Amino acid sequence: IIATAICFSFIIVNKNHFMNNNTKVYRLLSIGDSYTIGEGMKPEDRFPNQTISILKPSGIIFDEPKIIAKTGWTTDELMAAIHEDNPKSDYDFVTLLIGVNNQYRGRSIEEYRSDFIILLKMSIGFAQGKSNHVIIISIPDWGVTPFAEGRDRNKIAEEIDLFNSINKKETEALKAHYINITPQSRKAANDLSLVADDKLHPSAKMYKDWAILVAKVIEMELK
Repeated sequence: IIATAICFSFIIVNKNHFMNNNTKVYRLLSIGDSYTIGEGMKPEDRFPNQTISILKPSGIIFDEPKIIAKTGWTTDELMAAIHEDNPKSDYDFVTLLIGVNNQYRGRSIEEYRSDFIILLKMSIGFAQGKSNHVIIISIPDWGVTPFAEGRDRNKIAEEIDLFNSINKKETEALKAHYINITPQSRKAANDLSLVADDKLHPSAKMYKDWAILVAKVIEMELK
């Protein structure tokens, strides 16, 4: 009886080990600026990290996300950082959110369009050439935050909309996914719980809203 029990236990352990070894573990690359690195947030509160946490109960397992992002980066600075990091082209999904600092610094629309197309094509390459595994997130409107007090909020909104019209058009042209979070970001005008302590960047609560939308796209693509 003891020998049988030991044998039975061995079979169960090995069966579980077999199942674990065959569980697909996905990889996420997220590139961008302060909105991707989650300025002022704990790592677990960043939207890429929250996305992974949201998917886990559904049995969709990801490694910790690879993040190439820094507060203040413009499109050209992000490109330079990517070239320096030289990530492999073996990611299952890629997110890209970039452009707010181009708008903030008064960079030209033409420069943004050119750089964004390059970054979008790079993102598709990192996603093993699968454009449907690339998720572009629109630029939020920082003009509604307390940080923008005394500035021309209408002008900021118009410029953000213009930059977003470009990234949306180019995203659709290459058949990647586009998530428009800009209307959600504008809710911060009347809800300060959506703004971080620095009175400029999103809070963990707002990042969760974004993460839910990103998770839905990933879940849809993996069905």
